[in-house]
Amino acid sequence: MISVFGSLVGDEEIANVVTCMKSQWMGFGGNVTKFEQAFSNRFNVPNFAMVDSGSNALFLAVSLLNLPQGSEVIVPSFTWVSCAQAVIMAGLKPVFCDVDPVTMNVRREEVEALLNRNVRAIMVVHYAGLAVNLEPLLDLKLPIIEDAAHAVCSTYKGRPCGAIADVGIYSFDAVKNLTTGEGGGIACLDSALIDRAKILRYCGIGKSGFEAAATSSKNKTRWWEYNIAEPFIKMLPTNIAASIGLAQLNRIDNLQARRSEIWQRYQKEFSNTGWVTVPAEPISGDQHSYFTYCIRVPKRDELARFLLDHQVYTTLRYHPLHLNPLYGQTQVRLPHCEALNDDALSIPLHPRLTNEEVDKIIDLFKDFGKIHSL
Repeated sequence: MISVFGSLVGDEEIANVVTCMKSQWMGFGGNVTKFEQAFSNRFNVPNFAMVDSGSNALFLAVSLLNLPQGSEVIVPSFTWVSCAQAVIMAGLKPVFCDVDPVTMNVRREEVEALLNRNVRAIMVVHYAGLAVNLEPLLDLKLPIIEDAAHAVCSTYKGRPCGAIADVGIYSFDAVKNLTTGEGGGIACLDSALIDRAKILRYCGIGKSGFEAAATSSKNKTRWWEYNIAEPFIKMLPTNIAASIGLAQLNRIDNLQARRSEIWQRYQKEFSNTGWVTVPAEPISGDQHSYFTYCIRVPKRDELARFLLDHQVYTTLRYHPLHLNPLYGQTQVRLPHCEALNDDALSIPLHPRLTNEEVDKIIDLFKDFGKIHSL
């Protein structure tokens, strides 16, 4: 089966993990600091901290804003469930908005229609790695949570996605552009917020006993006693995860080049079909991350089944959140998200794909078009 998402690890990642495990220091430690510094330098993200998942990074990001309990956060419906869950777990209410049917990103016009005195923040998602047009949203003068889970290599007007708004997050899970196996990161415009984030990620303590002992004066005893700044869950990353991330950072340009190569091949082939609507390209000067290739097609469900029967796995990322009864907004109508739910499809795009697999996928599309006279 050809997988729809994937990362690519090799000898360098394996060697780093072996070295980490032989050191007998597999939990939070020096590799995390090295990864944070290397990530900051590579992507020009000055205030950055690593955590254990992108989902926890979202919860941390929302929590850092200190919004009044019960207030509302506008969230795109066409996104992963963690976006809404983070808002709810922080004691707030997600209010779902529609997206641009072309870019699949939020726009000011959809957000502005939902504004009221209870709305205290906006969450944006750089879908598939295509940068959201942030300037019109920033002009609304509300805090913005920037979800760059798909957009680790993306830029908007020369600035790194995830580090433009008040707080931003990254995901390093097993299928992301830069993987640590499982992991995430958070960026803040205000350096004081990233200092607080580093305290919160360790149950509101900040320094471990070992760190406290290493930095305490000789006159200080009982370094194992700690001050709890505020209550929070543990979301520390591990040295093992960071060691994988360090190797991935060394290879990220090659990994991205392969994603771009597959993307451009799809764009060329599918643009000529007459029945496949290809995803939007970034505006001039912006950089795309090419996380997923999401098309729009007639007979979407039939196409997905046809591909699956030929050992090509596809999916839809994402099922619109407002359609899930959990959130109590099923009566809301978001026509663009609902249209995407009926005709959008994510097809394989990742650096493990071989040229032969890409050829097979393209040929299957041609066969399906002939069978259905599309």
